[in-house]
Amino acid sequence: MTIRSRLTLWYTTLLAVILLVFGVVLYAFLSAKLYSDVKSELKTQADAIQQNIIVVEFFGRRTYTLPRLEGFKSASFFLQAYWIRNGRLIQESNVDFHMDFSAQAERILREKENFYETFEAVNASTRERLRMMAYYQPVYVENEIVGVLQVSTPIEGVMTTLQNLEYFLWILSVCTLALSASMGWFMARKALKPIGLIIQSTQRIENGADLDQQIEYHGPNDEIGQLIETINNMLARIRNAYSELEESYSMQRRFVSDASHELRTPLTTIRGNVDLLEKMWNRARDEKAAVTGEELDMSVEALRDIAEEARRITRLVNDLLALARADAGVEIEKEPVEIRPLLDEVARRAQFLPRTAEWVPGDFSIADGVKVLGNKDYLQQLLFIFIENAFKYTDTGEVRLEVLKGGQGRYIGFRIQDSGRGIEPEALPHIFERFYRADESRGQKPGTGLGLAIAKWIIDEHEGSVEVTSLVNHGTTFTIWLPVLQSPE
Repeated sequence: MTIRSRLTLWYTTLLAVILLVFGVVLYAFLSAKLYSDVKSELKTQADAIQQNIIVVEFFGRRTYTLPRLEGFKSASFFLQAYWIRNGRLIQESNVDFHMDFSAQAERILREKENFYETFEAVNASTRERLRMMAYYQPVYVENEIVGVLQVSTPIEGVMTTLQNLEYFLWILSVCTLALSASMGWFMARKALKPIGLIIQSTQRIENGADLDQQIEYHGPNDEIGQLIETINNMLARIRNAYSELEESYSMQRRFVSDASHELRTPLTTIRGNVDLLEKMWNRARDEKAAVTGEELDMSVEALRDIAEEARRITRLVNDLLALARADAGVEIEKEPVEIRPLLDEVARRAQFLPRTAEWVPGDFSIADGVKVLGNKDYLQQLLFIFIENAFKYTDTGEVRLEVLKGGQGRYIGFRIQDSGRGIEPEALPHIFERFYRADESRGQKPGTGLGLAIAKWIIDEHEGSVEVTSLVNHGTTFTIWLPVLQSPE
């Protein structure tokens, strides 16, 4: 059963229960009210007769006689009485048919209380059957019961009214339920129409993998509107996540391709040199001749190339391992590191790096007593990555290392500035990507293209930031900021 059908059934059932309770309460209230009015009229007639008792005095003796009942005769009330004369009950009536109520009279004389009764009477002349209600009351004169009065009235009108009310309630209920079911079905269909749109959109996404789908909704911002807005936001997030995943896959494929390219070159060199050595050694063994001086020089050169390419592969593998640890979420172990000794050590060792530019370390005195929470080895590697890059791309001029403070002493900065060839503006957003190198320098300068990616990971692990400014043929400046753990100030 669909939600639309269930909602319609629930609405109809709930309305049916409400109508049933309403009808029962209305019927009971009206029935009680009508019968209460009848009883009140019966009692009013009986009290009127009670007040019109005839008192007769004869020779000093007082006798009591009920009024003639014909005077109280009306179209809707019928009067009968039993009164006591000489110890007997004598009946008097103003109706065309007599209804024996001696048993009720004897009950009243015995229990001395009034009561109501519903019964069926038959007209003696017309044989008409009437449903009536009677009121029985003892007649007192000076605290002495002198008779019993019965006042009755037909209740056919009351019964007909209640029966008509019952028919009306049934017809009203059926019509109301039918109309409610139709309106409920229509309203449920209209209210759930956006749900159908959601289903259609999700099915299109499922069948066609079209994540650009958006559910169109122009209704009020109710629960359905909020649901559609949430789903649209969720689809947007899924679309963004899918795009990021595609970009990640693309980067991964490019990473594998670049890594393969970087590994292929040294392996090809090693393999070529190994083949060359194998040919020379096989020739010398087959001819049983000594290796000539030229061949010996070639062998030494080949071994040197093999060693150099092996070191290159080692650096590449170490860089890949560092990035693999970064991708695996490995956290760097940190401890308080004093900055001044770190900078002095880096400045001393940097002067022995292969370079053609002048090495100019600055004044590190403002770093005295400053500590950061970090890893000394990784911080040294970070600085050497930027310094080696500066030397690599600066043929003439100088490379400077300076220290500075920022954020009112809350950050310590390292500025590595060179006067080399600089970086093209379109290449700046990509310099921290793996294996990325500007087209102009690719193949001209040795390297794996992973250094800056590793540097960015180290900076992120130390909760720092890096700023880059560059001007083509005028040099590049990298400024690394790290939060200060302890400062003399």
